[in-house]
Amino acid sequence: MTVNIADFFAQHLAQRGTVLYRHHAEGAWRDVTAGALAIGIARWQRAFQSEGLAPGERIAICARNGVDWVASDLAALGLGLVVVPLYVEDNAENVAWCVADADARLVIVENIRLSHGIRSAATAAGRTPPRIVVLRAEAALAEADGATTAARLLPAEGGEPEIRPLPAETLATICYTSGTAGRPKGVMLSHGNIIANVTSCRATQMARRTDRFLSVLPLSHMFERTGGYYLPLSLGAQVVFGRGVARLADDLVAERPTAMFAVPRIFERFATRIDQRLAASLLERALFDRCVALGLRVAQGSASPITQLVWQTLRALVARPILAKLGGRLRLVVVGGAPLDPALARRFIGLGLPLLQGYGMTEASPVISVNLERDNVPESVGPPLPGVEAATLESGELVVRGGNVMLGYWRNRETTRAVLDAQGWLHTGDLAEIRSGKLYIRGRAKDILVMSNGEKLSPQDVELALLRDPVFEQVMLIGEGRPFPVLLAVTRESDEKALLRRANDQLKAFPRWVRVRRVIATQEPWDVESGLLTPTLKLKRLLVAARFKDRIDAAYAEGAEPRGTD
Repeated sequence: MTVNIADFFAQHLAQRGTVLYRHHAEGAWRDVTAGALAIGIARWQRAFQSEGLAPGERIAICARNGVDWVASDLAALGLGLVVVPLYVEDNAENVAWCVADADARLVIVENIRLSHGIRSAATAAGRTPPRIVVLRAEAALAEADGATTAARLLPAEGGEPEIRPLPAETLATICYTSGTAGRPKGVMLSHGNIIANVTSCRATQMARRTDRFLSVLPLSHMFERTGGYYLPLSLGAQVVFGRGVARLADDLVAERPTAMFAVPRIFERFATRIDQRLAASLLERALFDRCVALGLRVAQGSASPITQLVWQTLRALVARPILAKLGGRLRLVVVGGAPLDPALARRFIGLGLPLLQGYGMTEASPVISVNLERDNVPESVGPPLPGVEAATLESGELVVRGGNVMLGYWRNRETTRAVLDAQGWLHTGDLAEIRSGKLYIRGRAKDILVMSNGEKLSPQDVELALLRDPVFEQVMLIGEGRPFPVLLAVTRESDEKALLRRANDQLKAFPRWVRVRRVIATQEPWDVESGLLTPTLKLKRLLVAARFKDRIDAAYAEGAEPRGTD
């Protein structure tokens, strides 16, 4: 069987006037048709060929979401090149390491800052800097840095795009997982892997050709790349490239998308703003709560005709103005990349906007399961996609199998054998239950805390509960081998007793021994720049614990008696 991911685009060549993308350029939103994209793809292909790149060789893309990302990606895939997506927000040393590990012949970067950083990091490590192409820079500045610009590299014309049929197992991309400890691993995904995952996503029939997607998450993350790029391209749906998280509110209102892929943090922040507004009026709060309660009954199919009528009235009065801040047309939001608090999901479901929690990992291209609009259980991550098998081992670890499962890790057979067994099962490292055909994730096997009294807990569940209180911006639970849990928290509140009271108010549903005994507060956020978050915003637990080691040790030495202030 021969395939090519770029065939998702080839089907649109017969209708070149179809608008596939919108982006913001020169102060206005502009359409990009299939014909315009075809020209861009062909120009990139001629440039790659002029650089002497052969099938199987690697090119890296370290750029923001946009038409250049899509055109260069489809150009490379069409020729049988291997794409290595990298995070714009990652540090230069890590980007340079990934480029070197993949032996990328050419790197496409967003700006001079990235070019200079990659070149400097490679030189400092004693490596020869790669060929760098800068998307947005003056030619003189790029050449002074030893790079070239896309304007200089790309020919004026490229002819027709070329899309070569390839065996399904042909390597398409190497995606470096943003590991929370140590160097990232290069996940090898084939054309067949990604096409299988897109096909499975389409089989749920949730996404439609008439949808307008808003692309918010980085295309270097497989969640956005598969769900927000290849899936809509396969359907012919339109994609709007957002201008970044800082402009998300403006983009939602201006472009009024119907679908998007998101991380929970986006909706956590939106919910916090709702709460802040409702705090000023007891009546508005009561109407909001009533609207959500009735909306949940409607969504569950347990509402009487009168209840449905009352909810429709309340929805027009309460929910519609709120959802207008999200553009007013959103009907499909798939949330992944981090656990979604079921209470948060239920609030939006009650307003008439179903948040559908999905689950996946890069090694599975990446989607494994997702809740469905007609059967949305927020506590679960939904049933496995069609064509994906799931099972649990005696240890509780989830294993999955299907055409979407990776080829292995780049130049790392030992690690590949550790997670991919002879029967093709991918060992996810996540603890899970399977009930009524749905997956319930119970935490990472390696993250389970075993306290000195023998009690075990998943920090993920506790941390989700704590984040319901807006006083806590970021949290991490400590307790491995310790007599009681200690909470690390990014917060503006400094009084430890007040923080303890608020934390434990959120933990009433947990066993008593889960109660937090001490809180270590800091106002400095944990972010990518500080090295405490990965580019995909996962917490580097070992590094956070090391950063606060002295304060953690002091908290346990002092015992479970908090001070009045931090």
